[in-house]
Amino acid sequence: MPNLEDTTLSKYQVIKAIGSSNISTVYLGHDPFIDRPVAIKVANLCSDGTDANQEIYRKLFFNEAQTAGMLRHPNITSIFDAGVDNGNYYIVMEYVHGGGTLEQYCKVDNLLPLQSCVTVLFKTVSALSYAHKKGVIHRDIKPRNILMTHDLDVKLSDFGIASLPGSEDRELLKNAGSPLYMSPEQVLQHDITEQSDLFSMGVVMYELLTGKHPFEADNLEAIQHKILHSNPAPLADLRSDLPEVLQRIIDRALSRQTQKRYKTGLDMAGDLSLVFDFIETPRHEIGRQQKFNTLRAMDFFSSFTDTEVWELINAGIWQTVPADENIILEGEIDKSFYVIIDGDVVVS
Repeated sequence: MPNLEDTTLSKYQVIKAIGSSNISTVYLGHDPFIDRPVAIKVANLCSDGTDANQEIYRKLFFNEAQTAGMLRHPNITSIFDAGVDNGNYYIVMEYVHGGGTLEQYCKVDNLLPLQSCVTVLFKTVSALSYAHKKGVIHRDIKPRNILMTHDLDVKLSDFGIASLPGSEDRELLKNAGSPLYMSPEQVLQHDITEQSDLFSMGVVMYELLTGKHPFEADNLEAIQHKILHSNPAPLADLRSDLPEVLQRIIDRALSRQTQKRYKTGLDMAGDLSLVFDFIETPRHEIGRQQKFNTLRAMDFFSSFTDTEVWELINAGIWQTVPADENIILEGEIDKSFYVIIDGDVVVS
């Protein structure tokens, strides 16, 4: 695979490589027409590969463009363009500022604060729930595929082996995935549903909270045996400060019996939203349940589901503004959306 740094790919300027795997290299690029940074993923198609292997790689590569391209969610990486230029297969996607992944926070010496952990998990599961409603099963949920911005916002990425509704490539995807994060159904090569992603999400949750992998072992066979037969160590054995409700969520997400596992991402997100009630809040702050009750009673939010209201509370900032104080002035750049809960605002 040639180094494409300091070249152009179609209309895009390629600046530098920022990541790589066996099947692709990701470059920081620039879109001169819209004047914005982009991430450009280029397939590593080796010239000495067989025609059959090349075709498999092409299908997997453009599966990501097709799948993620149909999803529009604030916590899913946006796809802008895809094509072939001079033999190079590429996908142009949203560049996530910060450049990190959730993997860096799955280490014992670099764990996130509990509230940040739960927020990250809630946003990721909400993004998964949205994808599932569109008929998309990710199939490769793991910390490396959850991008993190500098302010700890979440972008679910890498839909290369995702299963699309009506896909004809089920056999092609049968053995695809990351062994440490596979559900029992994937290990046994059974048909999978969205519940498989939720099992993988349970693995990520365990790792994010403890810095330990629940099914870690020395080889593939041992990993698969643990996934199929072993129960992870209780969270309390690794962290005594975690509320017990998190163990109940983990147990349900990691159930080997699908009838006992979360059926939808919405169910899991709903339970995660309740965890905030068990996290100590400074006394001067308005309680989360009070915030929920206030928003739930407003006509503006009447069409929102309970989970969507909780998501707004998790993502937003609750402010009290003194009388006669300016909130925003003409000419200022502000990306915020304001909702007046109580009181009056004058526009002049």
